[in-house]
Amino acid sequence: MNFENIRFENSDGVVVITLHRPDSLNAFTSDMHVELRQAMDAVESDASLRALVITGAGRAFCSGADLAGVAGEIANGANLDAAAVLDDDYHPLIKRLRALPLPVIVAVNGIAAGAGCNFALVGDIVLAARSAEFIQVFVRIGVIPDAGGTFYLPRLIGPARARALCMLGEPLPAETAAEWGLIWKCVDDEALMDEAMGLAKRLATQPTRAIAIMKQALEVSFDNDMADQLDVERDGQVAAFATEDFREGVTAFIEKRKAVFTGR
Repeated sequence: MNFENIRFENSDGVVVITLHRPDSLNAFTSDMHVELRQAMDAVESDASLRALVITGAGRAFCSGADLAGVAGEIANGANLDAAAVLDDDYHPLIKRLRALPLPVIVAVNGIAAGAGCNFALVGDIVLAARSAEFIQVFVRIGVIPDAGGTFYLPRLIGPARARALCMLGEPLPAETAAEWGLIWKCVDDEALMDEAMGLAKRLATQPTRAIAIMKQALEVSFDNDMADQLDVERDGQVAAFATEDFREGVTAFIEKRKAVFTGR
């Protein structure tokens, strides 16, 4: 697929979506959101796909919303329709990625700021280059974190650290992000994409239907008490037991061989 603001590559069931506006630090524009929606349509409609990797081009992952085109208007008193921007662009994208029945790996190759920082956290597994930084820049322009930041940050690193990051707007180095549990792992810059693709290819060989059910169960766990979550686990396990991959996994175990999963 050909796009102007992103790159879309599919190889052996692993899709790589690269935010590709390097001269603007891959800042989000309305055109980029349109292309991301089209890319998600393609991912969701292709049953052969088994994993998704998201990364950025150049020295940044994503610097957030591209305000360059509207900065002058805002400075002169114009009102930006924040509700429309969030409801039409960011929120549907985040919800689709979280609900995607495929493992999503985010490879943060550089600066992840503002909405770009919080967009990175949508991944199931988030890796970051050692030189990367996560920055809640919103306070610097007098707004609040969006794109899921107020949801993910306290759940991932606790309320005290989340409040400080949001209120101070200070950069969080990738190594500290890993130590705090904001991301899965910090790796050397030159190893980032090899690590991300290795994970994606590994996950692509796994029972991705079970992974999809697992994602759904984890997503609702913070909203449930123990009894409700046990019900979620029961219903999910019933669905997993009905898959071909479950039968293959058990058969392979009995036959003492490596299972060959198909995602069915």
